[in-house]
Amino acid sequence: MPTSPFTSDQTASAVPSDTSSRTVPAHAPTALELDGVTLTYPDGAGTLTALDEVSLRVGAGQMLALVGPSGSGKSSLLAVAATLVQPQHGVVSIAGRDAAQLSRRGRDRLRRDEIGMIFQQPNLLPSLTSREQLIIAEDMRGGARRSAAARADALLEEVGLTDAAGRRPHELSGGMRQRVNIARALIGSPSVLLVDEPTAALDHDRSLTVVQLLARLTAEHQVATVMVTHDTEYVPVADAVATMRDGALSRPEPTDTGKTSWN
Repeated sequence: MPTSPFTSDQTASAVPSDTSSRTVPAHAPTALELDGVTLTYPDGAGTLTALDEVSLRVGAGQMLALVGPSGSGKSSLLAVAATLVQPQHGVVSIAGRDAAQLSRRGRDRLRRDEIGMIFQQPNLLPSLTSREQLIIAEDMRGGARRSAAARADALLEEVGLTDAAGRRPHELSGGMRQRVNIARALIGSPSVLLVDEPTAALDHDRSLTVVQLLARLTAEHQVATVMVTHDTEYVPVADAVATMRDGALSRPEPTDTGKTSWN
């Protein structure tokens, strides 16, 4: 099984100072658990194994960086963790609920209520302001408009965009749009945050700001975060790192940011 490519010297030199003092619980309540998950696809006369008996636990308030080459299974892991794809074997548990025991409608509700997703591109609605992006997301969950507006204002303040609440996407920088995306993912108070390459379209400074923000919000909102990234420079901001290769997942290794052992 592959191991983490990061040495302690590399980690120490890259950890940003404003996240190194975070307190991470050694055994946080598990919010996301994969146990022996196997996912295969037809491939001509045979099968392609996208996930090979993958097991993983991420606790509330913990952030895991997931690295690995293209085609290694990272996207498949996110899709399974999001309950968008059902594996052939294994258990996927979100906030203590086994997704396999739920109907399709039940999985949809679980995803709506417990999972926030952040993609490479923010996919914001061009006609809506930053504030409206969040409110409509909560409306779609069935939340009350008044409470949605108040929570949207609070989240925009948390991500440093109070002054941009009335701006539309074309009036925002790439980093600001990604921060709106993060706030939108948190509007429903999820237990799990799944993040796919959040810095892919950003420059270095904006990338660092976004990853540090994710780490801070993970701790403050006590959400279990899995962040897929190719930008290994930002991996030490997370609490642990795991490597995917050929569908297999290494054991998560704590970074210097995490003060105690991983789950």
